[in-house]
Amino acid sequence: MLIPVILAGGVGSRLWPVSRSMLPKQFIDFPGMQGSLFQNTIERLSGIPEIGDPIVVCNAEHRFLVAEQLRQLGSEHCHILLEPMGRNTAPAVALAALCAQQDAADPYLLVLPADHMIQDGDAFKQAIASARQMAREEKLATFGIVPSLPETGYGYIEKGDALDGANGFRVREFVEKPDLEVAQAYVDSGNYFWNSGMFLFSASLYLRELELHAPDIFESCYQAYNHLERGDDFQYIPESQFSSCRSESIDYAVMEKTDAAVVIPLDAGWSDLGAWDAIWDVQKKNAQGNAISGDVLVSDVENSLIQASSRLVAVAGLSDIVVVETADAIMVTHRGRAQAVKSLVQQLQEQGREESELHSLVYRPWGSYESLSSRPGYQVKHIVVNAGASLSLQMHHKRAEHWIGLKGVAIVTCDDREFKLHSNESTHIPLGSKHRLTNNSNEPIEIIEVQIGEYLGEDDIVRFEDRYDRV
Repeated sequence: MLIPVILAGGVGSRLWPVSRSMLPKQFIDFPGMQGSLFQNTIERLSGIPEIGDPIVVCNAEHRFLVAEQLRQLGSEHCHILLEPMGRNTAPAVALAALCAQQDAADPYLLVLPADHMIQDGDAFKQAIASARQMAREEKLATFGIVPSLPETGYGYIEKGDALDGANGFRVREFVEKPDLEVAQAYVDSGNYFWNSGMFLFSASLYLRELELHAPDIFESCYQAYNHLERGDDFQYIPESQFSSCRSESIDYAVMEKTDAAVVIPLDAGWSDLGAWDAIWDVQKKNAQGNAISGDVLVSDVENSLIQASSRLVAVAGLSDIVVVETADAIMVTHRGRAQAVKSLVQQLQEQGREESELHSLVYRPWGSYESLSSRPGYQVKHIVVNAGASLSLQMHHKRAEHWIGLKGVAIVTCDDREFKLHSNESTHIPLGSKHRLTNNSNEPIEIIEVQIGEYLGEDDIVRFEDRYDRV
């Protein structure tokens, strides 16, 4: 049995302002792509022999995003392991290995980050077959990307001796991200691969090697898994046991120390889409080399990525730039400096600004809300409640709310009253009232919410009942 382990953590800060901590790049539908990167990773598994249901490891805050995107694919039988905080790949895969052993005696694990693009699915499956052969021979296989240029943003793997009867090599050395001159030497030698962060090995071998080379990580994960909190849809990794676990990658914890590491070459149109220049690389371009999406006007612009989502963006007389517009932010950078976007996100975080975490359109397990206008003392939101969904029974200490029906019939609870709110009707929710909004119909409903008060933050919510376990 081959069980995919989908690593869906990470925030993709270099793809801000589209990627944010509450909606990171793996869950975003980029222009020209069908579905999110996470969904593409799941669909890429179709047709692989003897493959089981995936195990998804993700941040607890993204659990409803994961569940909804799996539902859209009809892949609702996955295990979803929820990390209370990120601890890098070695602990995440250890927990997945322990989980996989509950379903099969000693399964093989195919470890895949959720935010990669692979354009040649057949080549990918052929590499998996080679890695599977190595796993049967008690090897820990990683996939090395055949380099197309001297990339300085990736680590590299130096190949050793060729493997007998297999398309692969022993690993001689893992090396850190090089400067341009060293990267060029690596590519010219033909002895190096990009480090993809994808692996295939048996669950038992990985756990044995982890216990040998990083016993503290193994023990922390073993204890955390033994105290796993199992719900109907999610499995919660307890913070009390997991918080003490050391943060470490598979490479540092195991692959650089083991004698069983092998590398399988992969030449399949791979990209980790780590920054906006990588997005430009894979998107369709016009005759001037521009990748354009949304309401965009250009004049005398070349080799640029320009993306608009909520308004007209006009660019003139520039080349090799990236312009990305969202409803609440505009980011402009030179295409060759796209990695520097991460420093902007760090500044936002230092200033405590919500733009590093949330979009103006925010998805919730019951639907979504979009901030339309916000000033001191008031805020206006457009709220969509999915069919059959309900907000929590809640109250606010510092704000009152006015609801105006736009579409459909909402069921409103306000203290001891329950009534219907139709389109073009309104109601007042006084400060301190227990209230709830419910959709009992088969279609989404929409309302406008006007909040008025001295403080309008999302943390001014006291929940009393919630079907999504947020109380």
